[in-house]
Amino acid sequence: MSTDSDDTTDADASSGTNDTAESNGSSGHCSTPDSDGEVAEDIAIIAFERKMDTAEDIVDGIGDRYESVEILEYHGDVFEEYWGEYDCFVGLMASGIAMRKTAGLLDDKWDDPAIVVVDEELTWAIPITGGHHGANQVADDLASMGAVPAMTTASEAADEQGVEKRAKALDAHVVNGDSTVATNLAVLDDELGPVERLVGPKAVLVEDDVTVLKRNRDADDGGVVLGTGTVSGVDADQVVDAWERALTDLDLTVEDVAFVATGTRKEGEDGLHEAADRIGAGVVAFEKETLERFEGPSPSRSKELIGWPGIAEASAIAGGRDHELAREKERFDDAVTVAVGR
Repeated sequence: MSTDSDDTTDADASSGTNDTAESNGSSGHCSTPDSDGEVAEDIAIIAFERKMDTAEDIVDGIGDRYESVEILEYHGDVFEEYWGEYDCFVGLMASGIAMRKTAGLLDDKWDDPAIVVVDEELTWAIPITGGHHGANQVADDLASMGAVPAMTTASEAADEQGVEKRAKALDAHVVNGDSTVATNLAVLDDELGPVERLVGPKAVLVEDDVTVLKRNRDADDGGVVLGTGTVSGVDADQVVDAWERALTDLDLTVEDVAFVATGTRKEGEDGLHEAADRIGAGVVAFEKETLERFEGPSPSRSKELIGWPGIAEASAIAGGRDHELAREKERFDDAVTVAVGR
C-alpha cells in the first residue's frame, strides 16, 4: 500500500526539487475532502444581471468539477451576505469591485473563501485571495474555457509547487497552516527536501517551520502507486488504457490508485496529467536522485541513453509505503510503461 512509511519516502511534490504534485480530484480537482479549505468544492459565481449568460456558460463549462456551483446576482452587500458559505467566489466583474467589497471581510487565509475575478469575455482568470486554497484551482479550471490563469502566488510564479498543492497529490491536508510561510519559502529556495512519511502509533515533535500533512483517508485504505513513463506527446487515452490493463492483472481498478508517480523529466506531459485527472489521482514526480535510490529490477535503456533509471519501476517503488513492486513494468502500445507499487 502507498500511504505511510516509517522512513523517508521522498513523496515530495516540488517541480524543481524533489517531486511535483498535481491536482487531485476527479474531472477536475475537487473531490478531495480537506479540513483546511485548500480544495474548492462549493462555488458561487457573482455576476451583474447583464452578465448572467456568461455565468451560465461557466456553470456549463466547469460545473461538473465541483460539488455545487451557484449563481448570485451582484448587489452591494452580496459578498458580505454570503461570506463563509462558499469555498470560492468567482466574481464576473472588474477586480477593483471585488477587492473593495471584500477587503474589510478578510481575516485569515485558512478560513477566508478564495476569490477569483474573470472578465465577461473569459480572457483572464485572476486569483485575488486564497490562491493556494482554491483560487488557483478554479483559475486552472477556467483555463479549459480559454481564460488565461494569472497566478501571482510565489511558488506558481516560479514554476514550483507549494506544500498545499503537494498535499493534494498525496490526498492529505495541512494540519498547521502557519508553518507554510516558512516551508513555501524553502520550496522557492530549493531547500525543502522530501516529505517524510511516518506510520504510528508515534509521537512527533515539530517546530514552527515544519508543515504537517495528514492523510484524508485511513492508512489501511491507501491504494497502490502507478509508476508511469511515457513517450513525448502521449495521448491521455493511451495512458488510461495502459493503467487499466496493468491493474486488471492484479484484480484492481483505478479506484484502488492512491496516486501516479513519475520522474520530473515527464512532469510536462499533458497527456499524463489529463489521464490522472480522469481517474481522480494526483501526480508525484520524483527527481533523478530519488529514483536512483529506488531503482527497479528490470533493465532500462534510459540509464545507458540518458543516465536516468527506469522511471516506471523506480517511481512506483519510491512512492509505495513498502517500497515494493506489486507488478514489474510493462510497455503498452510502445507509448506507456507502467509498474505498480505497494
